Amino acid sequence: MSKKILLIEDDKTVRENTAELLELSNYQVETASNGKIGVKKAPVFFPDVIVCDIMMPEMDGYEVLDRLSKNETLKKVPFIFLSAKTDHKDVRKGMNLGADDYLTKPFEEDELIDAIESRLAKSDILSSSENNQKPISRLQSFKALKDVFRKEMLKTFEAGEHIFKSGQASNSIYLIDKGVVKTYKLEENGKELITAIHKVDDIFGDVSFTKQSSNSEFASALEDTSLYEVSIDRVKALFNEHPQVMFEFIDQLGEHLSESKSQLMDMAYSSVRKKTAQSILLFSERLKKNKLSQIRISRADLAAVAGIASESLIRTLSTFKKEGIIDVEGRNIKINDFEALERIV
Repeated sequence: MSKKILLIEDDKTVRENTAELLELSNYQVETASNGKIGVKKAPVFFPDVIVCDIMMPEMDGYEVLDRLSKNETLKKVPFIFLSAKTDHKDVRKGMNLGADDYLTKPFEEDELIDAIESRLAKSDILSSSENNQKPISRLQSFKALKDVFRKEMLKTFEAGEHIFKSGQASNSIYLIDKGVVKTYKLEENGKELITAIHKVDDIFGDVSFTKQSSNSEFASALEDTSLYEVSIDRVKALFNEHPQVMFEFIDQLGEHLSESKSQLMDMAYSSVRKKTAQSILLFSERLKKNKLSQIRISRADLAAVAGIASESLIRTLSTFKKEGIIDVEGRNIKINDFEALERIV
Protein backbone atom coordinates (compact mmCIF):
# COMPACT_ATOMS: atom_id res chain seq x y z
CA MET A 1 0.00 0.00 0.00
CA SER A 2 1.37 3.43 -0.96
CA LYS A 3 2.27 5.88 1.79
CA LYS A 4 -0.03 8.85 2.42
CA ILE A 5 1.15 12.47 2.31
CA LEU A 6 -0.78 15.55 3.41
CA LEU A 7 0.43 18.59 1.43
CA ILE A 8 -0.51 21.96 2.96
CA GLU A 9 0.35 24.78 0.53
CA ASP A 10 -1.52 28.01 -0.28
CA ASP A 11 0.15 28.63 -3.67
CA LYS A 12 -2.07 26.80 -6.17
CA THR A 13 0.66 26.25 -8.76
CA VAL A 14 3.17 24.92 -6.22
CA ARG A 15 0.48 22.79 -4.59
CA GLU A 16 -0.68 21.18 -7.84
CA ASN A 17 2.84 20.65 -9.23
CA THR A 18 4.10 19.17 -5.96
CA ALA A 19 1.06 16.92 -5.62
CA GLU A 20 1.59 15.64 -9.17
CA LEU A 21 5.26 14.96 -8.45
CA LEU A 22 4.38 12.98 -5.32
CA GLU A 23 1.64 11.00 -7.07
CA LEU A 24 4.07 10.10 -9.86
CA SER A 25 6.38 8.84 -7.12
CA ASN A 26 3.61 6.46 -6.00
CA TYR A 27 2.39 8.39 -2.95
CA GLN A 28 -1.27 8.89 -2.05
CA VAL A 29 -1.69 12.67 -1.73
CA GLU A 30 -4.28 14.83 0.03
CA THR A 31 -3.96 18.62 -0.32
CA ALA A 32 -5.04 21.62 1.75
CA SER A 33 -4.95 25.23 0.58
CA ASN A 34 -4.23 26.70 4.02
CA GLY A 35 -3.24 25.70 7.53
CA LYS A 36 -6.72 25.71 9.01
CA ILE A 37 -7.97 23.24 6.38
CA GLY A 38 -4.82 21.13 6.85
CA VAL A 39 -5.40 20.84 10.61
CA LYS A 40 -8.96 19.63 9.95
CA LYS A 41 -7.94 17.11 7.31
CA ALA A 42 -4.98 15.60 9.18
CA PRO A 43 -6.89 13.47 11.76
CA VAL A 44 -9.29 12.25 9.06
CA PHE A 45 -6.72 11.42 6.39
CA PHE A 46 -4.08 10.35 8.94
CA PRO A 47 -1.00 10.82 6.71
CA ASP A 48 2.36 9.07 6.99
CA VAL A 49 4.12 12.41 6.30
CA ILE A 50 2.99 16.04 6.42
CA VAL A 51 4.58 18.55 4.02
CA CYS A 52 3.63 22.10 4.97
CA ASP A 53 4.35 25.65 3.79
CA ILE A 54 5.16 28.24 6.47
CA MET A 55 3.74 31.55 5.20
CA MET A 56 0.00 30.95 4.67
CA PRO A 57 -3.28 32.76 5.31
CA GLU A 58 -5.68 31.65 8.08
CA MET A 59 -2.95 29.75 9.96
CA ASP A 60 0.82 29.62 9.31
CA GLY A 61 2.92 26.48 9.28
CA TYR A 62 4.33 27.03 12.76
CA GLU A 63 0.83 27.02 14.26
CA VAL A 64 -0.12 23.96 12.19
CA LEU A 65 2.85 22.08 13.66
CA ASP A 66 2.03 23.29 17.16
CA ARG A 67 -1.61 22.17 16.86
CA LEU A 68 -0.81 18.74 15.41
CA SER A 69 1.98 18.08 17.90
CA LYS A 70 -0.67 18.20 20.65
CA ASN A 71 -2.71 15.45 18.96
CA GLU A 72 -1.72 12.06 20.41
CA THR A 73 -2.37 10.23 17.12
CA LEU A 74 -0.51 12.75 14.95
CA LYS A 75 2.38 14.02 17.07
CA LYS A 76 4.79 11.36 15.77
CA VAL A 77 3.93 11.88 12.09
CA PRO A 78 7.06 13.25 10.31
CA PHE A 79 6.63 16.96 9.50
CA ILE A 80 8.56 18.69 6.70
CA PHE A 81 8.48 22.46 6.20
CA LEU A 82 8.55 24.09 2.75
CA SER A 83 9.34 27.79 2.67
CA ALA A 84 10.86 30.63 0.70
CA LYS A 85 12.23 31.91 4.03
CA THR A 86 15.96 31.21 4.17
CA ASP A 87 16.96 32.94 7.39
CA HIS A 88 18.65 30.54 9.83
CA LYS A 89 16.40 31.86 12.60
CA ASP A 90 13.36 30.62 10.68
CA VAL A 91 14.97 27.22 10.13
CA ARG A 92 15.90 26.93 13.78
CA LYS A 93 12.44 28.01 14.93
CA GLY A 94 10.84 25.25 12.87
CA MET A 95 13.29 22.58 14.03
CA ASN A 96 12.95 23.59 17.68
CA LEU A 97 9.18 23.30 17.38
CA GLY A 98 9.67 19.70 16.35
CA ALA A 99 9.84 19.73 12.53
CA ASP A 100 11.79 16.82 11.03
CA ASP A 101 13.15 18.65 8.00
CA TYR A 102 13.13 22.01 6.21
CA LEU A 103 13.32 22.55 2.44
CA THR A 104 13.81 25.99 0.92
CA LYS A 105 11.86 26.98 -2.20
CA PRO A 106 12.58 26.51 -5.00
CA PHE A 107 13.64 22.93 -4.26
CA GLU A 108 14.74 20.13 -6.57
CA GLU A 109 12.37 17.20 -7.03
CA ASP A 110 14.99 14.79 -5.69
CA GLU A 111 15.43 16.91 -2.54
CA LEU A 112 11.76 16.54 -1.63
CA ILE A 113 11.58 12.82 -2.43
CA ASP A 114 14.83 12.15 -0.51
CA ALA A 115 13.56 14.09 2.52
CA ILE A 116 10.27 12.18 2.53
CA GLU A 117 11.90 8.76 2.06
CA SER A 118 14.44 9.50 4.80
CA ARG A 119 11.75 10.49 7.30
CA LEU A 120 9.55 7.52 6.38
CA ALA A 121 12.49 5.18 6.90
CA LYS A 122 13.29 6.72 10.28
CA SER A 123 9.63 6.54 11.30
CA ASP A 124 9.41 2.86 10.30
CA ILE A 125 12.59 2.05 12.22
CA LEU A 126 11.43 3.80 15.37
CA SER A 127 7.95 2.33 15.08
CA SER A 128 9.38 -1.16 14.69
CA SER A 129 11.68 -0.55 17.63
CA GLU A 130 8.78 0.59 19.81
CA ASN A 131 6.64 -2.40 18.82
CA ASN A 132 9.44 -4.82 19.65
CA GLN A 133 10.99 -2.83 22.46
CA LYS A 134 11.51 -4.62 25.73
CA PRO A 135 11.15 -2.77 29.03
CA ILE A 136 13.99 -0.35 29.82
CA SER A 137 15.24 -2.80 32.44
CA ARG A 138 16.03 -5.30 29.68
CA LEU A 139 18.03 -3.30 27.14
CA GLN A 140 19.93 -5.84 25.08
CA SER A 141 21.82 -3.95 22.38
CA PHE A 142 23.66 -0.79 21.48
CA LYS A 143 20.93 -0.02 18.93
CA ALA A 144 18.35 -0.13 21.73
CA LEU A 145 20.55 2.26 23.72
CA LYS A 146 20.55 4.69 20.81
CA ASP A 147 16.76 4.50 20.68
CA VAL A 148 16.73 5.60 24.33
CA PHE A 149 19.09 8.47 23.46
CA ARG A 150 16.64 9.58 20.76
CA LYS A 151 14.10 10.36 23.45
CA GLU A 152 16.33 13.19 24.68
CA MET A 153 15.85 16.77 23.49
CA LEU A 154 16.87 17.42 19.87
CA LYS A 155 19.20 20.40 19.50
CA THR A 156 20.03 22.23 16.26
CA PHE A 157 23.25 23.92 15.12
CA GLU A 158 23.93 26.05 12.07
CA ALA A 159 26.82 25.25 9.74
CA GLY A 160 30.03 26.49 11.40
CA GLU A 161 28.49 26.75 14.87
CA HIS A 162 30.39 25.26 17.82
CA ILE A 163 28.81 22.32 19.62
CA PHE A 164 31.47 22.44 22.31
CA LYS A 165 34.88 24.02 22.76
CA SER A 166 38.18 22.73 24.08
CA GLY A 167 38.54 23.37 27.80
CA GLN A 168 34.83 23.42 28.53
CA ALA A 169 33.47 20.94 31.07
CA SER A 170 32.61 17.64 29.41
CA ASN A 171 29.16 16.69 30.68
CA SER A 172 27.49 15.08 27.65
CA ILE A 173 27.80 12.80 24.68
CA TYR A 174 26.01 13.38 21.38
CA LEU A 175 24.10 11.27 18.85
CA ILE A 176 23.77 12.82 15.37
CA ASP A 177 20.26 12.84 13.90
CA LYS A 178 21.03 14.95 10.83
CA GLY A 179 24.12 16.64 9.42
CA VAL A 180 27.88 16.24 9.79
CA VAL A 181 30.21 17.26 12.66
CA LYS A 182 33.97 17.76 12.72
CA THR A 183 36.12 17.47 15.83
CA TYR A 184 39.47 19.21 15.79
CA LYS A 185 42.37 20.62 17.78
CA LEU A 186 44.11 23.97 17.30
CA GLU A 187 47.86 24.17 16.88
CA GLU A 188 49.83 27.00 18.50
CA ASN A 189 49.67 29.01 15.27
CA GLY A 190 45.87 28.67 15.20
CA LYS A 191 45.81 26.06 12.41
CA GLU A 192 43.10 23.42 12.68
CA LEU A 193 43.96 19.73 12.90
CA ILE A 194 40.77 17.77 12.25
CA THR A 195 40.67 14.59 14.31
CA ALA A 196 37.42 13.07 13.03
CA ILE A 197 34.37 13.58 10.83
CA HIS A 198 31.12 12.28 12.35
CA LYS A 199 28.01 11.46 10.32
CA VAL A 200 24.36 10.58 10.98
CA ASP A 201 23.92 7.96 13.74
CA ASP A 202 27.46 8.47 15.09
CA ILE A 203 28.07 9.10 18.78
CA PHE A 204 30.85 11.52 19.78
CA GLY A 205 32.10 13.55 22.73
CA ASP A 206 34.83 13.35 25.37
CA VAL A 207 33.70 10.66 27.78
CA SER A 208 34.85 10.09 31.35
CA PHE A 209 32.68 8.12 33.75
CA THR A 210 35.03 8.22 36.75
CA LYS A 211 36.07 11.86 37.09
CA GLN A 212 35.24 15.42 36.13
CA SER A 213 36.86 16.21 32.79
CA SER A 214 37.12 18.91 30.15
CA ASN A 215 36.80 18.64 26.40
CA SER A 216 40.20 18.12 24.83
CA GLU A 217 39.10 19.33 21.39
CA PHE A 218 36.56 21.45 19.56
CA ALA A 219 33.42 20.21 17.78
CA SER A 220 31.47 22.20 15.19
CA ALA A 221 28.81 21.56 12.56
CA LEU A 222 30.03 21.24 8.96
CA GLU A 223 26.46 21.77 7.76
CA ASP A 224 23.14 22.50 9.47
CA THR A 225 22.97 19.73 12.06
CA SER A 226 20.56 18.33 14.62
CA LEU A 227 21.65 16.00 17.40
CA TYR A 228 20.61 14.48 20.71
CA GLU A 229 22.58 15.60 23.78
CA VAL A 230 22.71 12.99 26.55
CA SER A 231 24.17 13.80 29.95
CA ILE A 232 26.99 11.63 31.28
CA ASP A 233 24.92 10.99 34.42
CA ARG A 234 22.09 9.62 32.27
CA VAL A 235 24.51 7.34 30.39
CA LYS A 236 26.08 6.12 33.65
CA ALA A 237 22.66 5.25 35.04
CA LEU A 238 21.81 3.24 31.92
CA PHE A 239 25.14 1.39 32.07
CA ASN A 240 24.65 0.56 35.74
CA GLU A 241 21.29 -1.00 34.88
CA HIS A 242 22.48 -2.70 31.67
CA PRO A 243 26.22 -3.54 31.91
CA GLN A 244 26.07 -5.76 28.81
CA VAL A 245 25.23 -2.68 26.68
CA MET A 246 28.19 -0.81 28.16
CA PHE A 247 30.65 -3.36 26.72
CA GLU A 248 29.17 -2.97 23.25
CA PHE A 249 29.41 0.80 23.64
CA ILE A 250 33.11 0.49 24.50
CA ASP A 251 33.64 -1.78 21.48
CA GLN A 252 32.02 0.81 19.22
CA LEU A 253 34.26 3.57 20.58
CA GLY A 254 37.29 1.33 20.09
CA GLU A 255 36.37 0.62 16.47
CA HIS A 256 35.87 4.32 15.78
CA LEU A 257 39.24 5.15 17.38
CA SER A 258 41.01 2.50 15.30
CA GLU A 259 39.36 3.80 12.13
CA SER A 260 40.40 7.39 12.92
CA LYS A 261 43.98 6.34 13.67
CA SER A 262 44.17 4.39 10.42
CA GLN A 263 42.92 7.38 8.42
CA LEU A 264 45.38 9.72 10.12
CA MET A 265 48.30 7.32 9.55
CA ASP A 266 47.40 6.90 5.88
CA MET A 267 47.24 10.64 5.36
CA ALA A 268 50.43 11.33 7.31
CA TYR A 269 52.53 9.12 5.03
CA SER A 270 50.82 9.73 1.70
CA SER A 271 51.65 12.10 -1.12
CA VAL A 272 49.80 15.42 -1.43
CA ARG A 273 47.89 14.02 -4.40
CA LYS A 274 46.87 10.90 -2.49
CA LYS A 275 45.96 12.86 0.64
CA THR A 276 43.70 15.15 -1.38
CA ALA A 277 41.94 12.24 -3.08
CA GLN A 278 41.52 10.42 0.25
CA SER A 279 40.00 13.51 1.85
CA ILE A 280 37.51 14.07 -0.98
CA LEU A 281 36.43 10.42 -0.80
CA LEU A 282 36.17 10.60 3.00
CA PHE A 283 33.92 13.67 2.87
CA SER A 284 31.85 12.08 0.10
CA GLU A 285 31.29 9.01 2.31
CA ARG A 286 30.61 11.00 5.48
CA LEU A 287 28.22 13.38 3.71
CA LYS A 288 26.42 10.34 2.25
CA LYS A 289 26.69 11.54 -1.34
CA ASN A 290 26.38 9.16 -4.26
CA LYS A 291 28.96 8.77 -6.97
CA LEU A 292 29.21 11.64 -9.46
CA SER A 293 27.45 14.05 -7.10
CA GLN A 294 28.49 17.30 -5.44
CA ILE A 295 29.88 17.76 -1.96
CA ARG A 296 29.91 21.17 -0.29
CA ILE A 297 32.99 21.65 1.85
CA SER A 298 35.40 24.52 2.50
CA ARG A 299 38.96 24.26 1.23
CA ALA A 300 40.16 24.96 4.78
CA ASP A 301 38.31 21.90 6.14
CA LEU A 302 39.51 19.77 3.25
CA ALA A 303 43.10 20.87 3.82
CA ALA A 304 42.79 20.29 7.57
CA VAL A 305 41.60 16.71 7.06
CA ALA A 306 44.29 16.06 4.45
CA GLY A 307 46.94 17.58 6.71
CA ILE A 308 48.40 19.75 3.96
CA ALA A 309 48.77 23.47 3.35
CA SER A 310 45.85 25.22 1.67
CA GLU A 311 48.12 26.30 -1.19
CA SER A 312 49.11 22.68 -1.88
CA LEU A 313 45.47 21.61 -1.76
CA ILE A 314 44.38 24.32 -4.21
CA ARG A 315 47.13 23.33 -6.67
CA THR A 316 46.14 19.67 -6.42
CA LEU A 317 42.43 20.43 -6.90
CA SER A 318 43.37 22.48 -9.96
CA THR A 319 45.30 19.49 -11.33
CA PHE A 320 42.37 17.14 -10.68
CA LYS A 321 40.10 19.60 -12.47
CA LYS A 322 42.39 19.75 -15.52
CA GLU A 323 42.41 15.96 -15.60
CA GLY A 324 38.62 15.93 -15.62
CA ILE A 325 38.38 14.08 -12.30
CA ILE A 326 36.45 16.86 -10.53
CA ASP A 327 34.83 20.23 -11.13
CA VAL A 328 35.13 23.05 -8.59
CA GLU A 329 32.50 25.77 -8.27
CA GLY A 330 32.92 27.94 -5.17
CA ARG A 331 32.68 25.59 -2.17
CA ASN A 332 31.17 22.82 -4.26
CA ILE A 333 33.25 19.94 -5.57
CA LYS A 334 31.61 17.70 -8.16
CA ILE A 335 33.19 14.29 -8.60
CA ASN A 336 33.28 13.45 -12.32
CA ASP A 337 35.37 10.28 -12.10
CA PHE A 338 34.95 8.44 -8.81
CA GLU A 339 37.09 5.49 -9.96
CA ALA A 340 39.98 7.80 -10.84
CA LEU A 341 40.03 9.14 -7.27
CA GLU A 342 39.99 5.61 -5.89
CA ARG A 343 42.94 4.64 -8.13
CA ILE A 344 44.94 7.56 -6.70
CA VAL A 345 44.28 6.26 -3.21
